Amino acid sequence: MKGSKHPRNEQTLNPSGNASIHDVIDQVDASRRLFVKSSVGGAALAAAGGLTLGGLVQTVQANTGSTLSQPIGFSSVPASTRALNVSLGGSATAVLDKVVVPTGYTAQLLVAWGDPIMPGGTAFAGDASESASQQERQYGAHTDGMHFFPFAGAGGLPSSERGILCANNEYTHEDILYSNGMSAGYNIAKTRKSQAAHGVSVLEIRRSNGKWQVVKNSPFGRRITANTLCKVSGPAAGHALLKSRKFSITPAGSVDTGTLNDGYTAYGTINNCAHGVTPWGTYLSCEENWNGYFGSRSGSLPAVGASEDGKNFNRYGVSVTGFGYRWHETDPRFDVSSNPLEPNLQGWVVEIDPMNPSAAPIKRTALGRFKHESAQYVVDAQNNIAFYMGDDERSEYIYKFVCEGKYNPTNRAANRNLLDSGVLYVARFDANLSGQWIALLPGTVGVDGKALRDNPNFMGANDAEVLAKILIKTRMAADAVGATMMDRPEWTGARPRIKGFQEIEVYCTLTNNSNRGRSGGVKVNNPDGSTAGGTARPLTDAANPRANNVYGHIIRWRESGRTVTATSFAWDLFVQAGDSATTTLTPKSQYEGNIVDSPNGSADYGAPDGLWFDPFGRMWVQTDQQGDGGGNWVNIGANSMVCADPATGETRRFLTGPNHCEVTGVTMSPDGKTMFVGVQHPGEDATYTNPTEYSNWPQGQWSVASDGVTPLPAGRPRSGVVVITKDDGGLIGT
Repeated sequence: MKGSKHPRNEQTLNPSGNASIHDVIDQVDASRRLFVKSSVGGAALAAAGGLTLGGLVQTVQANTGSTLSQPIGFSSVPASTRALNVSLGGSATAVLDKVVVPTGYTAQLLVAWGDPIMPGGTAFAGDASESASQQERQYGAHTDGMHFFPFAGAGGLPSSERGILCANNEYTHEDILYSNGMSAGYNIAKTRKSQAAHGVSVLEIRRSNGKWQVVKNSPFGRRITANTLCKVSGPAAGHALLKSRKFSITPAGSVDTGTLNDGYTAYGTINNCAHGVTPWGTYLSCEENWNGYFGSRSGSLPAVGASEDGKNFNRYGVSVTGFGYRWHETDPRFDVSSNPLEPNLQGWVVEIDPMNPSAAPIKRTALGRFKHESAQYVVDAQNNIAFYMGDDERSEYIYKFVCEGKYNPTNRAANRNLLDSGVLYVARFDANLSGQWIALLPGTVGVDGKALRDNPNFMGANDAEVLAKILIKTRMAADAVGATMMDRPEWTGARPRIKGFQEIEVYCTLTNNSNRGRSGGVKVNNPDGSTAGGTARPLTDAANPRANNVYGHIIRWRESGRTVTATSFAWDLFVQAGDSATTTLTPKSQYEGNIVDSPNGSADYGAPDGLWFDPFGRMWVQTDQQGDGGGNWVNIGANSMVCADPATGETRRFLTGPNHCEVTGVTMSPDGKTMFVGVQHPGEDATYTNPTEYSNWPQGQWSVASDGVTPLPAGRPRSGVVVITKDDGGLIGT
């Protein structure tokens, strides 16, 4: 995620000459063809030119029917387009600057950037005058993945009236964070405030007199920031590549202690994007675009072939200037010219215990190091447990981690360190609609015919050191074994096994890839790990069938034998997102998609990102595109959240977001009657001279806070969380 921080899509079309997916399906044996044809084999058919969408209806085998325990019962809200805004008397250059939900539902603001969430917290000023120390007690910036952890209620059952909300705070918009922007007087105070707005917000919320509010002085409230002390555990902990320079971190600066880190500690978590949870009640925060916070004050980086650091920086996208945050200018911890191992302490899945405010977050190295996007678990019938993950960059990979130990549902303490030992796998999607999970272990043979232990990138004194290097340089290991390069794999989600459905069926959003099918450049991530992150220009393939993949798609797979320990799977495409009314992109068949909606085009969406299954089996998909209704998005409009039936593909649009925002993060109360949804970076791209140029959300939609009394400060757009309820008190989505 991250809106404009990701490369923009390009409009150049590079058609593929690959065989159509129709041809591929015909090669699949009859016993497996039902999964493909009854789901979304048709998505790839249309995209690859094998059939027209009209002919597809008559050709693809009928769906097996809904398995939802609660049907989708709302009517789609209209796309929030510039044209809609004009028809309502608004601007011809903007989409609606508000959250819109279906008739019969109400959305209210729960919390926004700068709201106090813990003892000593101060109210948001609205003029960016807060200090770093104040921000450390306030809700962080740019909400992303989130989860609601209920307290015990009546009879010991999970409460739907009170609990803890954990929410990621992915990044900061510096022109809004500081009153005078980035350029004027940049110093350590600005760096510290930016670092304090990153990380994770943990807040107690409760429903009182029908309204959800933050418990501002709760002992559970805390902020985990870019400077919070974390533990490092698992196979890579203590390795020399994690022993960066050690600093004493103070408000005035980071002071070099003259010693090295021990490899078992790290400071801070940054660019926390999507998330996961564990069945033992902990929160998993995923570090995504962490590379952009590092830079080099020397103005250069070691050459790719000259050192291990140079190759590592290249493969993970560490650069001289980063994303322009400038932390490295005032905080030497982020200066890779003098502290080159610090980036190795970022890029992990971080486990947080929401019920224990004194527990340090733990970076679990067994799950690998990359640009983590989501970590969703599945427990099979034998209590084996696996976590499914995406690496969010163009032409990166899909992973799963299978714990060595089994999940114990009756003893929480027995599960405490399940994430420290197991096997990390990377996915290969074959053209015959089967796939393989390739173990990233020292003895695994790569495409060069050599075991990973004999690969120069991972050689060590013993296999324990080899494994540590594989986990620290996970992308290079996946390159070496020939995993399938995907179109920005983001959130994963597992379909609930309800109403007799017993398959282990996992989905992953593939947001887009403007490099897919482009001419020039390398077509693979080189097996020696030398390719710069996000630069490959792969050909289209069965799992990624569209060149210049503007609108993205969703892939899914079923594990063989209904167990998470399987090393093989069957896969297909659930949907190709698109614009049914496009006139700007040709050929139209490449871009209109095959979303199942009625009337056709009423639930069009593109750039699928967030993905979550509710307890009733419905799949919720959130989008991450430019969000202003311009260019390729003139018909699709603002970012949105849709609801889909995974069995039939039926899709309806449930929510549209404010101008220039991303819709991301969703969770529910246990009774299914309250939904929490995140709104990230409303008004993105505004400057400090006019911070509300594009959006004044949420103040522009609600003048008062959730208590119905406290005025919302004006002056700056604010990321936040909305709470959605049904007016009749019923279940969300019905």
